[in-house]
Amino acid sequence: MKLPWQDSGHVYGLISRRLHWAMALLFAWQFLGMLIKLAIGRSPLTAFLVGTHRPVGLLLLALCLLRIFWALANAKRRPAYAATWGGRLARLGHITLYVLMLLIPSLALLRQFGSGKAFSAFGIQFTQDTGIEIAWMVAPADLLHGLLAWCLLALIAGHVLMVLIHRYRFKDGTLARMLGKSALAQRG
Repeated sequence: MKLPWQDSGHVYGLISRRLHWAMALLFAWQFLGMLIKLAIGRSPLTAFLVGTHRPVGLLLLALCLLRIFWALANAKRRPAYAATWGGRLARLGHITLYVLMLLIPSLALLRQFGSGKAFSAFGIQFTQDTGIEIAWMVAPADLLHGLLAWCLLALIAGHVLMVLIHRYRFKDGTLARMLGKSALAQRG
C-alpha cells in the first residue's frame, strides 16, 4: 500500500516524513561537526565541517519554517496526542523542539547580519563585507547560540529515547506513524 503525501490520523504523510528525516540528518551533520571540532581541534576535517555549519544551519531554518507551515496545513489530519499527561508532555516537548529549531539559527543569522562580514550560501549573497560590527545583533548569539544548541541536542536525545520507550515498552505504534509502512500494515 502506498503512503499518502498528506498526513492522516494514523500516519504522517510522505512530506512530513521526508522533512522530519532530512532535518534529522542535517542536525546529525551539525552536531557531528561540532563534536569533532571539540574532540580534535583545528584540522582540515574540522575546517570542512565547520565551513558547512552556516549554510546547513540556514537550510535547517528554511526546512523548519516549511515544516511548521506544513504541520499547520495538516493540523486537522495529523495523528493526535493522547489526552493524558504523557500526551501533554509530548506536545510540550515537540513545541520546545520547534522553538529551539527556529531560535538557534535565527540567533546565528542575526549575528551574521550584525558581524559586518560577508556571507553567501548556495550561490546567494546574504550579507556584504562592511567591516562594521553591530554589537546588539552579535551579542545574543554569542551568549545563547551554543548553549541552546546543546540544549537542543539533549532534547533530541530525549525525543529518541521516548521513541524507543514507545516502541519497546508501550508497543503503541508511535514510531510506525513516522516510518510509514508499518503503520499502514497495522491499519490494513
